[in-house]
Amino acid sequence: MARASEQPLWFPQHWPSWIGLALFWVATRLPWGVQRALGRALGTAVYYLLPIRRHVVHVNLRLCFPEKTERERRTLARAHYHSLALGLFETCNAWWTDAVALPRHRLIGREHLERAIALGHGVIVLTSHVTTLEICGRIMTENFKFGCLYRDPNNPVVAAAMRRQRERRMTIAVHFDDLKGLIRALRAGHAIWYAPDQGKRTKQTEILPFFGVPAITNTATSKLAEMTGAPVVPYFGRREPDGAYTLTILPPLESFPSADPAADAVRINQLIEQQIRLAPEQYLWVHKRFKARGPGYPEVY
Repeated sequence: MARASEQPLWFPQHWPSWIGLALFWVATRLPWGVQRALGRALGTAVYYLLPIRRHVVHVNLRLCFPEKTERERRTLARAHYHSLALGLFETCNAWWTDAVALPRHRLIGREHLERAIALGHGVIVLTSHVTTLEICGRIMTENFKFGCLYRDPNNPVVAAAMRRQRERRMTIAVHFDDLKGLIRALRAGHAIWYAPDQGKRTKQTEILPFFGVPAITNTATSKLAEMTGAPVVPYFGRREPDGAYTLTILPPLESFPSADPAADAVRINQLIEQQIRLAPEQYLWVHKRFKARGPGYPEVY
């Protein structure tokens, strides 16, 4: 018998997912202030009633913010769940809302990406995994011709909806495991959203500090830049307390790549850390950033 993920999406076992998407579509018709309130309520409920990966979040915060008190970290964890839940509403707005109805935002440093794109060598748009990924990505596509790396969610209905939106709004979508496809896209001149902050063991990883804690770290950014000639332009988006969004594009990394891919990766980690500290609740702390580090490293989860 075919697995659920291989069966047609109109089969009954997928109906709950379709209903869930429909409810979120309806929610995007509500005023933005109401959606923010619903997101906060949903985040609180999940944190206390359905503690999905709550232990992972607390471990990550303890490792990355040892200077904070336990009470401060628990407050930050709750704020993270609010941010996660609001990210669901933001994702649906990113998929289904007209450009004129997108939330208030400001774009800083547009000229850095425009100049990099004009060079014609492609652009590695360096960023990180945050809860505002989808809404800020949609805002970017309204301002630039933009491609991305992607990974399908486990839910096939959500994966299909996400792919549809990628194909509609992005210049190209490359699977995160398709290194050759990524190189072709950059050489063809695409600006590609690229987040190297989630590590898994490959030939292009090393154990390097992230917030001072050893973590599997992607060192492939240097190789990509060297092989394609693409400049590396950092970009970060965050949600402001008043509900607006700030998207900041920084100048291309200077003297990059160097002769030391590990040093380059540490430099990127430090840049990401700086941005996380501006809005720490918005980073994706549910990810097991310090897992599977190998012999000599304790299992922290």
